[in-house]
Order: sequence, then C-alpha cells, then structure tokens
Amino acid sequence: MNPYQQKKRWKYSLLTFALVIASGSLLYTNYLVRNIARSERTRAQVWAMSMKQVLASDDNDFLNYVFAVRDSSTVPAIVTDDRGDILLSRGLDVGKTFIKLAAEGNKKLKYEPAYFESELAYMKKQHEPIKLTVLGTPWFVYYKDSPLLTQLKFFPYIQLSVIAIFLLMAYTAFSSSRKSEQNQVWVGLAKETAHQLGTPISSLMAWIELMKEKYDAEDDTLIAEMENDVKRLEIVADRFSKIGSKPQLEDHKVYEVVKDFVDYFRVRVSKNISFEMRGNPYMQAGLNVPLFDWVLENLLKNAVNAIEGKGLITVEISGNKIKKQVFIDVSDTGKGIPRSKFDTVFQPGYTTRKRGWGLGLSLTKRMVENYHNGQIFVRDSEVGKGTTFRIVLKNTKYDKQTPNR
Repeated sequence: MNPYQQKKRWKYSLLTFALVIASGSLLYTNYLVRNIARSERTRAQVWAMSMKQVLASDDNDFLNYVFAVRDSSTVPAIVTDDRGDILLSRGLDVGKTFIKLAAEGNKKLKYEPAYFESELAYMKKQHEPIKLTVLGTPWFVYYKDSPLLTQLKFFPYIQLSVIAIFLLMAYTAFSSSRKSEQNQVWVGLAKETAHQLGTPISSLMAWIELMKEKYDAEDDTLIAEMENDVKRLEIVADRFSKIGSKPQLEDHKVYEVVKDFVDYFRVRVSKNISFEMRGNPYMQAGLNVPLFDWVLENLLKNAVNAIEGKGLITVEISGNKIKKQVFIDVSDTGKGIPRSKFDTVFQPGYTTRKRGWGLGLSLTKRMVENYHNGQIFVRDSEVGKGTTFRIVLKNTKYDKQTPNR
C-alpha cells in the first residue's frame, strides 16, 4: 500500500469514527429529549387536572394541596375554550395579561393580547392539546417545551459545532506545520542532489573533450548526442539547485520554449509514439526555462507511460486574450484517468506504477503554482481513450509581429 492510500484509509477511518460519535451523541440526546417531553406533558396534564379540581371542589384542605401541585408545574401553558378564547395561562410573562380589566389601574400589568395569541399559535405547532371537560364545558390545554428542554435540544448541535471548529483549526495548524516540514525536506533533498551531481558532470564534460581531441571526433554524431545528454544533466542539476529559492521569470514565447523541449524529448522515446505540436505562436509568459522544461518533461513522461504500444501525444498552445491567460494542453491517447482521481494524481506518493515514486506530478504542480504563479489540472480524461493536462499561465504579451511557424 502506498503512503497516499494509507493516508486516505486513515482519513476515512477517522471520519467514520467521528460520525459514530456524533450519531451516538445525537441519539442519546434525542432519547433524553423524548423522556423529558413525556414528563412535561404529564406535568401539563397534572396542572390541567388541578385546575379542574379547583373549580369543582370546595374542600379547603384539598384545595391547598391542589394549589401546591399546580404551582409546582413550570411548563408554560394556555387554556382555551372550544371557541379558541384564552381562559387561563401559566409560565408566561408575568408582566403581561390578556384581560383588559386586570390591566386597568395596575401599573405592574400590561394588556397585550397579541403576545398571548402569538404564544398560543406557537404552542399549537409544538404539541397536541390536552382535552378536558370542566363543568360541562370543553377545555383545551396547550403547552410548549420548557426552556430547559429547548436548550437540551440544541445543546448537542452546539457542542458538536464547537468540537468540529476546534478539530478544523487543529487540523489546519497540523497540516500547515506538516507542509512546512515537507517543503524543508524537498529543499534539502534537492540542493543535496544538485551538489552530488556537480562533480560527476564536470568529469563527464572533461572526458568528452578528451575523446574529441584523441579521436578527432569533433563532428561525430554519437559524441554530440552524449554531449547533449551531459548538458541535460547540467540543466537537471541547475533545476535542483533552484528548488527552495524564488526563481527569476523572464518573458518568453511559450510556443518556442515548448517546441524546443518537445524536439529534444521526441528522439529519446520509442518511435511508436508520435508527437504533434500546434497552437498560437504569439503568446508570451513569464518563464524560468530550466524549471519549466522540468514541468514539460514530467508531463510528457507521464503521457508516454500512459500509452501502451502506439500512440499520439499532442501539445497545443492557446489562450484567452480577455483574461490574459496562456493555455498549454498536453494530451495523450493512453489509458486515461478516472474522474475521481483528477485531484489525487497530484498528491505526493500517488502512482499507478509498481516502481513509481509518485513525485513527478506533485513536483510539477509545485513548480507551476509556486514558481510560475500558474495553475495545472486535469482538463479532461476518459478511461481507455486518453488524458489532457492543462497549464494556465499569465499572458505577459501578445506579439502579433512574430511570424507564424
């Protein structure tokens, strides 16, 4: 299992565990809410029955007991008759009344029937009424959840939200720290590689010069190709030395830079793979050529590896004048990428080859985004038909005077 798959499995495991905890918390809270809701309905029924007994009984001792039971109920409630008129209320704002006469001359009470009508409408939405018959008249007791029960309903959501925010902040801080460590590793490894390559490259250059002099092979094509490869090694070492420092970008005609590398690359792969270069030759962008050649090399190698047998690799340069963007599309007729893997292919360690390290496209993304201020993504892909990667760069100039190739 490669590191990316292991990381992905851990993420799914932690997400599943978090969902189990959240579900358990919500289920247990709902269980408590249902029990308390049943208890509050019972208390509302007790209060309603006590009011019925108050009106039906003339036993003073029994009435005192009934009043004590009634006053112990804290569930907000309203009693109406069969016409919907409010008869009694309990547990609402004590500074308001629905009886006009009660508010006259009483500075502590304010006549606000709209408040009680609003509370009654809310209670009707929350619970079915408790029906009673008092002195031959039907009563309907409406009630709503107590403040404690209301708070309990929202508590798990608030609790889980706070935990989620904390975990998100912790994950962001951890990811930032981990990325910083990864960047330091990349930089250290790259610079050490450049340092280690320096000595053998210098030796190879010297040996080639000796071979030219000894065998008088100044025009030998094989030695010329060897020299080109050694120069290529110099470029590779230079690329690694630039990792970690901000490279200087210079304006270049994108078509020319890309074509030069495609011409170099095409003679070093199987003749079963054809290359096609087309597009707009006038677009310019800020490029660091050694690093951008590395980007192209990784994309073209990826395209070659995706093709089994004969195939075609197409590189097309286009752009958007309005948005001042240059598009570089690298297409192949290889095995394609599933849509679910469009973002995954740029993750460090992700590879479909047994001997692959899964670093090529990750490095490519870093060089395009961090060093060239651009974008790279899978524009299109279909399994069994091929893939198109798109690089988006800022168009610095559109030179119409440049002759077409």
